[in-house]
Amino acid sequence: MTKLVQFDRLGGPEVLTLRDVEVRSPGAEEVRIRVDAIGLNRAEIMYREGAYFYQPVFPSTLGYEAAGVVEAVGEGVDSVAAGDLVAVVPSFLQSEYGTYGDHVILPASAVVARPANVAATTVAAMWMAYITAYGPLAESGRVRPGDYVLITAASSSVGLAAIQIARHIGAIPIATTRGPGKKHRLLDAGAADVVVTDDEDLPARIQQITGGQGVRLAFDPIAGPGVETLAQAIAPGGHLVVYGALDPRITPLPNAQSFPALNSSTYTLFEITSDPERLRRAVAFVNAGLASGSFTPVVDKTFDLSDIAGAHRYMEANGQVGKIVVTVNHDDTPS
Repeated sequence: MTKLVQFDRLGGPEVLTLRDVEVRSPGAEEVRIRVDAIGLNRAEIMYREGAYFYQPVFPSTLGYEAAGVVEAVGEGVDSVAAGDLVAVVPSFLQSEYGTYGDHVILPASAVVARPANVAATTVAAMWMAYITAYGPLAESGRVRPGDYVLITAASSSVGLAAIQIARHIGAIPIATTRGPGKKHRLLDAGAADVVVTDDEDLPARIQQITGGQGVRLAFDPIAGPGVETLAQAIAPGGHLVVYGALDPRITPLPNAQSFPALNSSTYTLFEITSDPERLRRAVAFVNAGLASGSFTPVVDKTFDLSDIAGAHRYMEANGQVGKIVVTVNHDDTPS
């Protein structure tokens, strides 16, 4: 038997149940992984609540990220072998696969090699955050050395990764946070400036910081009506990239008459993780940054798998700076 987190109905953290389930062998193009650490993401809360872009199929698994060791491979798998240290990248539906367990089955296409000298908790904090930020900041070519980049909700794991990637490119990251409590931590994390949006006028502060230029790129997970305010901070010919929907209200596209030279788009990391060649480039980029010391994943707090509901409650409280990671105790082996 192995332990797997499942839920049978939509709701709060209390619907998550840690169950004993039968260990199965991986099927064709699948692998079985002994999980050491799990990275939590806002998408999993939205999925549990029924607010994600697809719905659970009950009983549903969940979880997009993990670090672990390959235990077995299915037919047709030659990219990894039993005993390999691996990380899991988000490239599947949580209604079909999930990482919240101590031994899980996953598609082989979702696992990549993990450095042997990097802790499992660090690896579990990497891939969703850095690949999400990599696409618009590094792969697209929209951000160049010396450009200003506006990063909203910057205390999230993706926001912190975006700050580091912008610095790595030579760009100038400007972070936003709602209250003053996280300002100094964002400056310590590498933000050139921080705008406290509850206290400051965002477009006016951006004009001040950039000497009237505006930012080359605004990278936003919030969406909703606030995108109109972000658009006012973007330089002519600049880009607004929305990669989330934390604000459930309708997101208006910035008015073409008011912002005639603004390019706006939505983005998800699945654009990269579902394309083997783009994923290969992303993995090489992130691993190079990790090896050089440019990228340092930030782990805010760890929880044990037995307290998965507590981990979700902590994320819902919005107090973290960086990634929440769940660790797995392997006192027992699957039978």
